[in-house]
Amino acid sequence: MAAATLAAATPVAVITLFATANLLWVVFASLLLWCLAVWSGRYALRSTGLRPVRVKEYRTPPPQRPFLLLNPRSGGGKVEKFSLKEKAEALGAQVVLLDPDQHQDVTELARAAVADGADLLGVAGGDGTQALVAAVAVEHGLPFLVISAGTRNHFAMDLGLDRDNPSTCLDALTDGVELRVDLGFADDRPFVNNASFGVYGAVVQSPGYREDKVGAALERLPELLTRQSGPRLTASADGTTVADPQAILVSNNPYRMDDPFGFGRRERLNSGKLGVLAVRVDSAVEAAELLLSPRPEGLTVLTAQHVVVQGDEANLEVGLDGEALTLPAPVHCRIARRALRVRVPRERPGVPEAPPRLDWRRLRKLAAAVGRTAAPSRTWRT
Repeated sequence: MAAATLAAATPVAVITLFATANLLWVVFASLLLWCLAVWSGRYALRSTGLRPVRVKEYRTPPPQRPFLLLNPRSGGGKVEKFSLKEKAEALGAQVVLLDPDQHQDVTELARAAVADGADLLGVAGGDGTQALVAAVAVEHGLPFLVISAGTRNHFAMDLGLDRDNPSTCLDALTDGVELRVDLGFADDRPFVNNASFGVYGAVVQSPGYREDKVGAALERLPELLTRQSGPRLTASADGTTVADPQAILVSNNPYRMDDPFGFGRRERLNSGKLGVLAVRVDSAVEAAELLLSPRPEGLTVLTAQHVVVQGDEANLEVGLDGEALTLPAPVHCRIARRALRVRVPRERPGVPEAPPRLDWRRLRKLAAAVGRTAAPSRTWRT
């Protein structure tokens, strides 16, 4: 609280002093120049950097008997808002609306549809439901359709789909291409985004998490971070061991960590690598480093094809694509490289190009090199 108060009061005091001296314009000019410097630096680094890896698209014939599962509650009622059922049926799809008042096994529904002749499986719902049906599609070698009707739609975002209008995802039924992407597994449970152990894995188990995520997190975080509750974890990633972290995140392909604007995104979904983030915080200084330091000591960042998470308890609480699960320890995480055939619209927003990391040292070298090559040569007369 003291640090937050000081951090808020300092800039206010500085601006007040400048305003008292009638120099407030200096503050705004400085901010403008800093924004211009950052924009110029990113532009220069982007123009000299490597081109992003493009995901190969495969042209395949449209499905003849697509089968779609729609969750009417997902995303606050996007299925009804965008008339997804009516539009999908008009395109020839068989549609099943999930019943919000009773539990339905989406895996069994998808397998029954395959047995009935479905040649494409699709889901309008959260990422947890997407993963379960995607695993059935992989099992039978069928294409999979993602309809971005969930709340956050992280998987749809990294596929480059339109998250504001999920009905555009249905264009893939008539004018689509296929992408080959990876699918992660925690034991035999699939995930399209990530599996979380430790702090987040325990928070999602809270009874009120769905209704009040922030309140549930604040209620449990103190005892989890101070190790008064929760398991003592150990992660082994392709021979590298991370001991006693409070939180471990195993992701289907690594997340961007070099830029705050790209955090939460994955540059690609077909690298065949799991991303591993492990956080260990034992003091307030280490907690501050997580926010302020570019390379905090309490954060371990790895990539691996196989990750084993162990604990000092028989069962581990896991958040799998945001869904609360309990799995027997140890939990073996693996990745099935390019096993999932995702059918997407040929015309879609796409994944935005990741901005380069703002490396001032590299910028100085680049500026010096340009200065030497752009300077006019001198002709000496005798």
